[in-house]
Amino acid sequence: MQIHKIMLLIDKHNAKLIVLLCHHNADPDAVCAAFAFSRLLKHLRPKLNVEIAAAQGPSRLTKFMLKSLPIKLTTHPRIEEANVIVLLDTNTIQQLDEWAERVRASDSPLIVIDHHARHPETERLATISVSDEKAASTCEIVYQFFKEAEVKLEEPAAKALFLGIAFDTRHFILANSATLKTVADLIDAGVNAQEALPLLSLPMNYSERIARLKASRRAKLLKMGKWLIALSHVGAYQASAARALIGLGAHVAVVVGQRDGEIQISLRSSRDFHEKTGVHLGRDIAKSLGEYLHGMGGGHSVSAGANGVGNVEASLKRCMRLFKEKLK
Repeated sequence: MQIHKIMLLIDKHNAKLIVLLCHHNADPDAVCAAFAFSRLLKHLRPKLNVEIAAAQGPSRLTKFMLKSLPIKLTTHPRIEEANVIVLLDTNTIQQLDEWAERVRASDSPLIVIDHHARHPETERLATISVSDEKAASTCEIVYQFFKEAEVKLEEPAAKALFLGIAFDTRHFILANSATLKTVADLIDAGVNAQEALPLLSLPMNYSERIARLKASRRAKLLKMGKWLIALSHVGAYQASAARALIGLGAHVAVVVGQRDGEIQISLRSSRDFHEKTGVHLGRDIAKSLGEYLHGMGGGHSVSAGANGVGNVEASLKRCMRLFKEKLK
């Protein structure tokens, strides 16, 4: 059982401080998984001091959600003092931005809990890696820890896990049977779904609406076989713009942005595109893009991202080439 391995490692190092780290611009799945995991650790070892932090802070949606949950994030995690470091929903250490080198330099054991495609460097650094690509969210992995440890979920942790799962499954559209069974258990633990789900519906602001409309106007459409691929660029809200292009009818959307010399790429695809082509955006496209940009890339089968250094036009051409290779 994975949670028992984790607790053995914590006990072996006589841990007093554990630092839980989430990727930059942390989404609800990352932060909620960290929160629920911290509650489990505190239940199993009440004297533990546990910190939660997200590189460059949480996303705008996560900040909105945090108003209704008792989750506290620290902006200055004590990485060097931590007896154990845990990465949640973070499959590459580069996603920690300036904290990456501090984690790499640490002598403390590193635990990775994630549901993205495994990254070789992260696997080398990890003392324990709990990766389950079949899980729809990292929150589902943490939920399994509660079951393994036979610890009853209290309402705040159950609510957090529910929200993390709802976010990463696009409000359960991408949920499989196992996910739905987990959600049913969380509701039995006290989650009010009708009250919780609106916490993931952040009103769209004016700038985001403009970004979506610009992305649509600038989109270049490619037809590869029977698949429509939309490529576009905007200065901000690339992920939202990519979702909008999928909503308009594209099977794949790639939206690139550039700010302060750094390239940000968001990729989305329809579920049938992934199921019928086998193309996994995180593993097959974003990872290669990250390497091409001397940055990092990864993500899910139908939702992924990459960043690094380059220019918009070259990045879009690289995307086109990668899709052509995969769709031969």
